[in-house]
Amino acid sequence: MAIYIAREATKLWRKVSAEIAVELQLLFEKWRLLLAGLVFQYIHGLAARGVHYLHRPGPLLQDLGFMALPELGQDKGYLSESVFTFIFISFLLWSFHPFIYHSKRFYTVLLWRRVLAFLVASQFLRIITFYSTQLPGPNYHCREGSKLATLPPPHNALEVLLINFPRGVLFGCGDLIFSSHMIFTLVFVRTYQKYGSKRLIKLLAWLMAIVQSLLIIASRKHYSVDVIVAWYTVNLVVFFVDNKLPGDLFSLLQLYITFYMVHSVTFFMGNSAEMPDRTNGLSLLPVSSKDKDVKMKEELHKLEKDSKMKDEFHKLLNGNTVDSTDRRQRVQMNGKHGEETNHTLSDASPNGT
Repeated sequence: MAIYIAREATKLWRKVSAEIAVELQLLFEKWRLLLAGLVFQYIHGLAARGVHYLHRPGPLLQDLGFMALPELGQDKGYLSESVFTFIFISFLLWSFHPFIYHSKRFYTVLLWRRVLAFLVASQFLRIITFYSTQLPGPNYHCREGSKLATLPPPHNALEVLLINFPRGVLFGCGDLIFSSHMIFTLVFVRTYQKYGSKRLIKLLAWLMAIVQSLLIIASRKHYSVDVIVAWYTVNLVVFFVDNKLPGDLFSLLQLYITFYMVHSVTFFMGNSAEMPDRTNGLSLLPVSSKDKDVKMKEELHKLEKDSKMKDEFHKLLNGNTVDSTDRRQRVQMNGKHGEETNHTLSDASPNGT
């Protein structure tokens, strides 16, 4: 028995060591994207802390979820946090299971690189929405009469940069649309849906996401719109990143910036191909049949000009400087279509066959 345990322990250690070596190599290659994703988590917390200074308490908005779900009360607010903590820890442990188990469908570094990309895109949209319009918070510490509903002006920049973690995160106000807890929950569930192997766990994960949504509303931590917007926004973000943004996100970002800069320069330089010329005083829409005829003639002339340019371009590519109209006339005058065509093909082929 002791020999069997020692043998299995040796195999496990070899498995863990080999996996660590591979993951470290990937980490050395992809550490910039992982670091950028982690830094953005702090930026997201800093933005949530900043909007708390702008929050003004007020009467609760009319909400269908508040009418349908009974209020859990302030003493049971831990239920939604407990479910979220269970989902977070379960996903974290599952993402590192390839270090121990032989069934491997992903690399942990690449998985978290993808997860952070989902989180950053969703949180960036979230920051835009909750800074656009500040709603009165439905949570108990955000209501009128609470000392935490509005933060006093900061005394120095360090007070803002430290974001009062974790108390500032747990007792924040103003960062409503849309729910940050649902962003993490849906990203984790969607990731396991793609890379996980147990169908039962996938069903349970989606069920827990639904339960988490209901508990958030019942705890009055968010309005129903915060949860609903999170459901379709996060799913669309994950779908877009998975299908439209393959490969290195930094390379794609660089391509987008280059594309944007080129078009900006083109716009400011007044490219005539982008903006119609209105100096001749003609209206964009014809007002009579005569104007229509003139417009049609101009379009036909433009098409003929473009076709000629395409013919010249093809001739330059093929190394042919003879006019195509002259060739057609010689073929018709000789009356030997097949022979001349065969000679041309035989001359073009390297073997002469």
